[in-house]
Amino acid sequence: MSTIAAEAIAIRKPLYTSLFVQVLVALLLGIVIGMAAPDFAVGLKIFSDAFLKLISMIVAPIVFCVVVHGIAGAGDLKKVGRVGVKALLYFEAMTTVALVVGLVLAYLFGPGHGMNIDASTLDPKALGNYASNAQKLKGEGIGSFLLNIIPTTSFDALSRNDVLQVLFFAIIFGVSLALVGGEKGEKVTSFIDAVSTVLFRAMGLIVRIAPIGVLGAVAYTVGKYGVGSLKQLLSLVALFYISVAIFVLGVLGTVMALAGVNILKFLGYLREELMIVVATASSDAVLPQVMRKLERFGVKDSVVGLVIPTGYSFNLDAFSIYLTLAVVFIAQATNTPLSFGDLLLVLGVSLITSKGAHGVPGSAIVILAATLNAVPSIPAIGLVLVLSVDWFIGMARAVGNLIGNCVATVVVAAWEGDLDREQARRVLDGTDAVDVTAG
Repeated sequence: MSTIAAEAIAIRKPLYTSLFVQVLVALLLGIVIGMAAPDFAVGLKIFSDAFLKLISMIVAPIVFCVVVHGIAGAGDLKKVGRVGVKALLYFEAMTTVALVVGLVLAYLFGPGHGMNIDASTLDPKALGNYASNAQKLKGEGIGSFLLNIIPTTSFDALSRNDVLQVLFFAIIFGVSLALVGGEKGEKVTSFIDAVSTVLFRAMGLIVRIAPIGVLGAVAYTVGKYGVGSLKQLLSLVALFYISVAIFVLGVLGTVMALAGVNILKFLGYLREELMIVVATASSDAVLPQVMRKLERFGVKDSVVGLVIPTGYSFNLDAFSIYLTLAVVFIAQATNTPLSFGDLLLVLGVSLITSKGAHGVPGSAIVILAATLNAVPSIPAIGLVLVLSVDWFIGMARAVGNLIGNCVATVVVAAWEGDLDREQARRVLDGTDAVDVTAG
């Protein structure tokens, strides 16, 4: 089915079936309930707690599957060669820049200042194992933290939902699977891919109740802290959108210019896919179309086949911005001072945890919890503060991640000499008549 046909079907659906509309209505209803009946609204926090637990229940196995499949899907690591190395170097460079952008803008604008929230008033039960993990890390040095990343057993890491330990094991398993290769490796890779598909479907079912979780989170926030608390939350959303725009137009725009491509024309070329991602807050829905468009843009198919799937797990630029921005926001909201060492630790851990998130709404909360564990002084329970606006942040997060991966593919292709610049020019100038939505 073509992209245009899919959009036409989506338009014919009743407006109330749109998850975006449902979340928006839930947010507004939560504000009204919080203002009209504060005591009752505080009791609705059980909905947001339940939603958080449902998400945390499934994210650890999803993280394992997507990271393993992302590594193994690149093929035999010995044969990946220059393209793989260049892609990984580019991913790490852009991820680092994105993390720094989030930190700098958070400090410049201070979206959490003035909330003055006492973390002890937040319910630690909402985060289950993550709250206990954060408490366990208090008072321990960086050596103990690094040692804690290594799981006692792989099953123990999964059962305790320790995302950092799951990531560590997934990286080792994925690399080993890629080295094994052959028929045995292919069987295991296919199995993990199938399991991943089922888990993503389960995540989709859980995400359908996001409006209830948002209702509980917003009602609790307004009822407990007053409607003024939303000012900082809205400031966080606005700042994140601005941060993504700065990164896309400034950083990625500069990189694309070096490759000889105009970023604005390139975004126009991907406009249909970007619209779908905004509506669904997930970049998974447009993966096949994006790969076809990049090939018709002039990128060699072997580069597209390697960089795009790997980038979906390893090159999440907008998500990286969100991690550091949210960590500093929570620290500011709870009046938690951060030392330079704390910031370096956040950057280092975020380079790992940012690889464990995928383009599905909801997983960002759990990955953020894992990142918060890196800094014992910051109350991990503080991520409850961003739950109410996570869906809206998720839209820009998914769009930014998709743009980042498309740019990465073009840049690596240009770096490797696998970009047909004449074809790219014709496509951007609109003189190429190929129907990019066909087939």
